[in-house]
Amino acid sequence: MKKKIIVIIAVVVAALIAILVFKPFTKKVSAFTFDTVKVEKGNITNTVTATGTIEAITTVEVGTQVSGILQHVYVDFNDNVKKGQLLAKLDETSLKAQLEQSQSTVDQAQAQLNFQEATYNRLKVLCDKKLIAQADYDQALYNYENSKASLSNAKSALSRTKVNLEYATITSPIDGVVLNRAVEEGQTVAASFNTPTLFTIVNDLTQMEVQTSVDEADIGKVKQDQRVEFTVDAYPDMKFVGNVSEVRLQPVTTNNVVTYVVIISAPNPDKKLMPGMTASATIYVEEKENTLFLSGKAMRFTPNAAYLKKLMDGKPPVAPVLKSTQTTGSNQIPAGQADIPGAIPGGKSQAGLIQGADEGTIALKKVWVRDEKGGIHPVQVTIGIDNGTNVEILSGLKEGDEVIISMSDTAVKTAAKKTSDGPRGPFPF
Repeated sequence: MKKKIIVIIAVVVAALIAILVFKPFTKKVSAFTFDTVKVEKGNITNTVTATGTIEAITTVEVGTQVSGILQHVYVDFNDNVKKGQLLAKLDETSLKAQLEQSQSTVDQAQAQLNFQEATYNRLKVLCDKKLIAQADYDQALYNYENSKASLSNAKSALSRTKVNLEYATITSPIDGVVLNRAVEEGQTVAASFNTPTLFTIVNDLTQMEVQTSVDEADIGKVKQDQRVEFTVDAYPDMKFVGNVSEVRLQPVTTNNVVTYVVIISAPNPDKKLMPGMTASATIYVEEKENTLFLSGKAMRFTPNAAYLKKLMDGKPPVAPVLKSTQTTGSNQIPAGQADIPGAIPGGKSQAGLIQGADEGTIALKKVWVRDEKGGIHPVQVTIGIDNGTNVEILSGLKEGDEVIISMSDTAVKTAAKKTSDGPRGPFPF
């Protein structure tokens, strides 16, 4: 009996040793699993973000061209003014004195001219009769012409003094709102080299503009009349709408970063937007409604080498598919890229190059679609808008198709798990 038990134990031990020795040489069968997303129909947009400040469309800084003391200030902050309305008035005492002095100079020059004219007329008659020397006549003519010039100069000074007197009355150049008043009554303003700013007036605040800075990498996408949504810190839960009204060509370089100014028109009927507010804008450079779209992960997926080998062993080789946009200018496919099915030498397709109405070319991509048998196969698609998250599908797929975004090999996972668990003993228990 004891001998029989020893034989049974020896047989069991030999069987266990055989299993442990020959198990690593058994062939592992790979089981692939796929993660898929469905082609959906909806809206897709491509946007550019920018920040800027809200400004009035027209801002005028009202100053003075003459120096003096402000005798009266007739408007205050936020007052509505009309074009030509009186804003302030300078003390006119010194200006009126200058006007009187200029007028006296004109009268004096006029009297001098009358005297020299009479003298010239008398001497001209005598000169014609050869009764005086030619030098006396020339002197009289010179004095007469000089008197006319002096009178003209005096009249110009008088006109300038009158204009300066008018400058003492400061009026509004536009219809608008007084945004800033920088002076007080009794203050002395000096207009020597720079014109001092007395008031800042903006036009109708029901129509504002947002001056944004767009990076040079995105400026090529921004066009006039594109739709814009923006927010301001004062109303974080509100979205304001507008559209691109101007893309300025002058670059702005700050710390070696090049940006361009984009002007966004912003209706402001409730006057909630105020000059100087900071705005965060989203410019919709591309928009499509009720179109097919797909996750961008599907464009970046490629089956692993083991699965491709298995696929090639079981089926005829898959026709290569173009992976990037074709160039219509050279009619060539970029080096290193496969041609589309049915391509002929020279890079031209039998179906011809695909051209868009506005863009010039349409991008051709390859995605992997899951079929009814549980396998996958490549499909060539044409794409439109690509916003980095989703991609518009123009052709090649239909709504509901399951497209692969990732795959995994369960055998590899199992082996990796065993490796991470560490070495085992000679027995499974």
